Amino acid sequence: MSDPTTDGDGPRTDATPEGRRQGGTYRLLFVCSGNTCRSPMAEAITRDILRTRGWEGFEVRSAGAGAFPGSPPSGGAVRAAAARGIDLADHRATLLTRREVEWADLILTMSRSHLMRVSDLGGGGRAALLPAYAEGRETAAETEGIPDPVGSSDREYDKTYERLEELVEKVLLRLEPEARR
Repeated sequence: MSDPTTDGDGPRTDATPEGRRQGGTYRLLFVCSGNTCRSPMAEAITRDILRTRGWEGFEVRSAGAGAFPGSPPSGGAVRAAAARGIDLADHRATLLTRREVEWADLILTMSRSHLMRVSDLGGGGRAALLPAYAEGRETAAETEGIPDPVGSSDREYDKTYERLEELVEKVLLRLEPEARR
């Protein structure tokens, strides 16, 4: 049987915003490697935008394909978020499991390897590479993921935060019909 997240050109991004609205709530999961930088920043950005817009009916989480559960966020991620009025200090890493995958209506990953892990856990039809999904691309083959800033300068964390913010805005434009339900 073929992998539902790939075609001849690489990982697919055919996850649609018309997901499973469980209990009236649309569930969005961001995935990176350790759940200490990129995915918690994306989660926090999304929550902040949803709050600002007054959109209800969404739940947002993040997880890491190789996370050490309970690990705190990286200092660079905390500082990048704090510079924009968002507090990540209480975040603790969550390992990506089948349970997390089953929970989500839409899973957005930071790299192709994360996308493949989600697929391995049964979420391929509801998953996409974040930049490809945000930009409405059919496949992720030509799309770069979000580079991991771990161990980099605060400037790199700031650039990552800004890129995530831009992509989350585009994702939420696609999900706006869900906000009206």
